[in-house]
Amino acid sequence: MADSLEPVFAELRDTMLRSSRGMEVARDEPGNVVLMTPWITPGKKEPTWFGAVQLKKNYVSYHLMPLYALPQLREQLSPTLQKRMQGKSCFNFKKVEPDLVVALECLTIECAAAYAAPVAGAPH
Repeated sequence: MADSLEPVFAELRDTMLRSSRGMEVARDEPGNVVLMTPWITPGKKEPTWFGAVQLKKNYVSYHLMPLYALPQLREQLSPTLQKRMQGKSCFNFKKVEPDLVVALECLTIECAAAYAAPVAGAPH
């Protein structure tokens, strides 16, 4: 199944990288891309985790930590995107759905703007 998910991973990886202006790539390897903030949370030693796209066995996960730290960002989610949500900051996909990719891109841009400066209480 993972082989058939590689195009899904590629599309979501490109969406994350294109939409996360100002964030820094911490890891970019087959099946896993991780982005961090350019700032360090006071009292911590490392940048704060922004998001990731990960190829799993049966799906591709798309994580956006600002949705956890700033719950008001979740209020604008479309019902179709909410159906893909697992927990407070993760979306799972088994196929590329262009409308959802566009919605995810807009949401990621909004999250990157919200995390452009340090956020009080941001999870590490």
